[in-house]
Amino acid sequence: MTTPFQHEPGSSTGPVPPPQCPAHGMGIGPGGLRRLYGPEAESDPAGLYEKLRAEHGSVAPVLMHGDVPAWLVLGHSENLHMTRTPSQFSRDSRRWRALQEGSVTPDHPLAPVFTWQPVCSFAEGATHERLRGAVTDSMARIDTRGVRRHINRYSNRLVNDFCQEGRSELVSQFAERLPMMVMCAILGMPEEYNDRLVQAARDMTRGSETAVASNAYVIGALDRLVQRRREAPAEDFATWLLEHPAGLTDKEVSEHLRVVLIVAYETTTNLIANVLRMVLTDPRFRARLSGGHMTVPEAVEQTLWDEPPFTSILGRWAVGDTELGGQQIKAGDALIVGIAPANSDPVVRPDLTASMEGNRAHLAFSSGPHECPGQDIGRAIADVGVDALLMRLPDLELSVDESKLTWSGNFVSRHLVDLPASFAPTAEQEIDAEPLPAVSRARSQADWEVSSPAAPRRASAAPSAEPYGPSGEAAAVPAQRTGPTKVWHAVLRWWNGH
Repeated sequence: MTTPFQHEPGSSTGPVPPPQCPAHGMGIGPGGLRRLYGPEAESDPAGLYEKLRAEHGSVAPVLMHGDVPAWLVLGHSENLHMTRTPSQFSRDSRRWRALQEGSVTPDHPLAPVFTWQPVCSFAEGATHERLRGAVTDSMARIDTRGVRRHINRYSNRLVNDFCQEGRSELVSQFAERLPMMVMCAILGMPEEYNDRLVQAARDMTRGSETAVASNAYVIGALDRLVQRRREAPAEDFATWLLEHPAGLTDKEVSEHLRVVLIVAYETTTNLIANVLRMVLTDPRFRARLSGGHMTVPEAVEQTLWDEPPFTSILGRWAVGDTELGGQQIKAGDALIVGIAPANSDPVVRPDLTASMEGNRAHLAFSSGPHECPGQDIGRAIADVGVDALLMRLPDLELSVDESKLTWSGNFVSRHLVDLPASFAPTAEQEIDAEPLPAVSRARSQADWEVSSPAAPRRASAAPSAEPYGPSGEAAAVPAQRTGPTKVWHAVLRWWNGH
């Protein structure tokens, strides 16, 4: 029997199993290819990666939603080569042969992920430099210490909502809410924060039937923000993008705000949930953290190795016929950056139980010219948020058996559905105003870091007064500053591995 993907990667791996064949329930699709979606892929992604590695090596042919074929890159070095060689593997999704031939349509569940947009993450060359420069320059203006104080304040506000009850569902009541609160403030749209925005942000990357509608809801909120900032500039990320010398159009600004919001939100939500799960389910992990042998940032970094927020990223398309990991890649083939499988590649990590403290060679934020520029913001939200939660509720315990925990999602990211916890009821804490810095400061990596209660904390700048609204909420994001060019260039060199 022939396969409908005989011109696509992996078509020679075998025939399509008949409908009655048990292989249909084992994640086997046309051409004998393994599916990256469905019950098997969602219940045991690590097991699926190992099967693919054993069958195909460091690069494996797979099927995405709708049985659309692609290559999943499993090897650590192969992923580095792919992400660092845009001349061979482009981020421009318009190169995708499946799109050109019509086998992938605009209503595909993953359309919000792969549909080309006028943003730096889909651009190459001079266009990429212009657009990404606007994003990174604007990020350099963020007062990192001021944002950390906001993260701490929002964290305590969320804990106040459930601290007297003695129980909480930490995913929906904390991990999903904190990143959106912080990002809305940074972008300049705190009035847009609501439950609908939180759910839309989570839904649009899941490959669900409502993903396209959720994407439209988010875009609508960001379009309103851009219009407001055109008329009334403010000290926020949206305004800085609009005023940047690169001259971004309103559409380009809106789309970049979308990328920053969704990527920062999704990764940080998953990261916080995964760190808290490790704390509540791994006695050794918790003992090292509470005993001062590991700081919260070190716990976050270990989690980035073991449970990266994005398990993989659909986002490279072959510029021409080439070879990768022993596989013959054709021009227009789609390739998937395998973050989780690369982090567990036995070539670089033969012992998965070994501590990875101090090692940032993981691919949690990808690599190369498209490496996530906002990764330190995500780290800060997770560091400060987890730190604040554990300081308020040091006796947190998982209130169900660990085997009852469940996950959902797709090959892009894996979401912990819920994390029910119990603790001794405690009183609400007064949330003090976070003062704004009186003067501008040079950005440094240390500005983003926090320490656990057991480790010495870095001294922070002396506070000054902050304006507040009638309700006592902060009237604006912490004061911002212009990022020094030399410092930012040094950070860029560090991001690019130089």
